[in-house]
Amino acid sequence: MLSKKLEKALNNQICIEAESSQVYLSMASWAEIKGLEGIAGFMYMHSDEERQHMLKLVKYVNERGGHALISELKAPKTDFGNFQSMFQELYDHEIFVSKSINELVHVTLEEKDYATHNFLQWYVAEQIEEEALARTILDKINLIGNDKGGLYLFDRDVMQITADSAATDPNV
Repeated sequence: MLSKKLEKALNNQICIEAESSQVYLSMASWAEIKGLEGIAGFMYMHSDEERQHMLKLVKYVNERGGHALISELKAPKTDFGNFQSMFQELYDHEIFVSKSINELVHVTLEEKDYATHNFLQWYVAEQIEEEALARTILDKINLIGNDKGGLYLFDRDVMQITADSAATDPNV
C-alpha cells in the first residue's frame, strides 16, 4: 500500500511523463514541417516512449492500492527557432526529469517504501541513458555548426538512431 505522500509524488511524476510525451510530440511536429524527417521520426519515437513511461507509473500506482490521477497538462511550445536550440531544450528537459525522478526516489526512502524504490530504479537507469543520448546529440550538433550539408547528414543519422533503437527495443 502506498503512503498518501508517495502516491501524490508518483501522480506528479505521471504528469511530468505525460508532459514529456507532449514536448517530444511538439518537437516532432515542428521538425516534420521543417523537412527534418529523421529528427521528426526520432521525436515521434521518444514521444511514444515517454507515454509508455507514464503508463507504467499509472499501472504501478493502481496496483499498489493508490489512484493514478490523469491531470491537465501544460501545452508545450510549438516553435523552437532552430534544431540546435530544440535539442538544447530537449537536453535541459531530460535534466529536469532526472531531478524529478531523484526527488521521487528520495521520497521512497523517507517513506521506507522499498518496493517502490526498487521499481523506480528502472527510471533512474533510463534517465542516465536519456541524458547521455541527448548530450551525444548536442555534441554532434556542435560539430555541425551551421553547415547545411552537415544538417542533412545529421538528420539521416538521427533517423538511424531511431531505427537502431526500434530494432533493439523488446517492446516493439
